[in-house]
Amino acid sequence: MACFLVPATEAVVTTIITKVVEAREKKAGVEHVSEAELKEVKTPFSKKMKWLNGLLWGGSVLLAFEHLWHGEITPFFPFLTAMADPAETADMLHEMATSGVAMAAVVTLVWGGVVIVSGVLEKRAAAEKEAEETQ
Repeated sequence: MACFLVPATEAVVTTIITKVVEAREKKAGVEHVSEAELKEVKTPFSKKMKWLNGLLWGGSVLLAFEHLWHGEITPFFPFLTAMADPAETADMLHEMATSGVAMAAVVTLVWGGVVIVSGVLEKRAAAEKEAEETQ
């Protein structure tokens, strides 16, 4: 019914956080590098946040389209058909609290795993580069 609103809300928050982090990185002199240079440098956190934003926005748009396809979203007020009836509104809020939160949490956990793996690979590449320079 409206489960897509939870990851969409998280996407809005993380987009704002990304903009703040980018501004701080720019102020601190952290350069955004090209893909070829990423092998030699640590990936900025703002870029990692953009990965999360992409996952959240993409999933939210697909879910919203699916709900639109099934007629659960209308172009007129109250926009969500479940809000027209109090009993359906309770079901909608329950779905948001269960399915929506679960989807947002899983996406964030997967992103966290990707960030951890990325950090391990960056450390390994830095160690290999350092070993080559000492030889």
